[in-house]
Amino acid sequence: MEFQRHDAPFFTPRTDVASIMRQVLYALIPAVLAHVWFFGPGILFNLIIAALFCLAGEAAMMKIRRRPVQAALADYSAMVTAAIIAFALPSLTPWWVTATASLFGIVVAKHLYGGLGFNVFNPAMAGYVVVLIAFPMDLNLWTAPRMGDIDYQYPTLLETIRYTLTGVLPSDLGFDAVSRATPLDQVKSGLSNMRTFDEIHNNPMMGHFGGRGWEWVSNFVALGGIWLLLKKIIRWQIPLGVLAGLLIPSGFLYWVDAGVHASPGFYLFSGATMLCAFFVATDPVSAATSPKGRLIYGFGIGFMIYAVRRWGSYADGVAFAVLLMNLATPAIDYLTRPRIVGHRKLEKWRQE
Repeated sequence: MEFQRHDAPFFTPRTDVASIMRQVLYALIPAVLAHVWFFGPGILFNLIIAALFCLAGEAAMMKIRRRPVQAALADYSAMVTAAIIAFALPSLTPWWVTATASLFGIVVAKHLYGGLGFNVFNPAMAGYVVVLIAFPMDLNLWTAPRMGDIDYQYPTLLETIRYTLTGVLPSDLGFDAVSRATPLDQVKSGLSNMRTFDEIHNNPMMGHFGGRGWEWVSNFVALGGIWLLLKKIIRWQIPLGVLAGLLIPSGFLYWVDAGVHASPGFYLFSGATMLCAFFVATDPVSAATSPKGRLIYGFGIGFMIYAVRRWGSYADGVAFAVLLMNLATPAIDYLTRPRIVGHRKLEKWRQE
């Protein structure tokens, strides 16, 4: 009689990396559509270029490492990195800036550390920080929302494509005509110039909480994040920690002096706060893994976001906060390891 032998694992998991990454991409679709509605089609071109270079970098590195290329491309992890990079960059971004961020994130931050499951830093944030330092001018070309600014000239589809491919605007358009400071930039510079938050908030670019258009994109990002929570793709500790780490100091200082500190609602619905809380900080590889550690990890990110926005040199500190807490992840996991049931009793028995 011949017995059949089966190697581990003996049970087929209900989810795999590809299905999880697809769910993350699906959750971002409403926010992408909202971004196109308010800020034009630039994010679509960012997404296309980022996807091409992320997939190309993934394939090249897998080929160099003599690993199966098709399996790496089919897990959609490179596409998630591309989507986050596309959100992080302005709508008017030359293709070489997007390509640099994508290749650095995939080749250096991901594969030079061992590939999927071994990267210490979040690949998308690592790539973004590189281009933020290398191409600071190109990362300031944020378009204004399609509301509240009657003097703004919206670039057409062809003008957006032309700038993406060549980095040159038509002769009748200047950078001042097609770009505006973000709400975070306006608040940061206004507070530095001794203006009160209420005075700054009277700008037509401002909405109920964050900037017009920006707060709606943040709402759709949050809805996608809540959907991931309901599907149990991500855990609740990190989003809660990020939001608490940002809201507690901003709420306290706003209560102390509302004139020189922006409201917590403004920081919540401006910039990449929601994207960080639900899609960036929750990266399963570079984030903390223990339940208590996730809360500490998320809270540290939220607190540093506020610190950079309020007192740092950059208007939005999401990328720096995430990368710094990535460095602290091993220590957080070590110090917050769950106690093994019966371990203390076993040690006491051995001592006796």
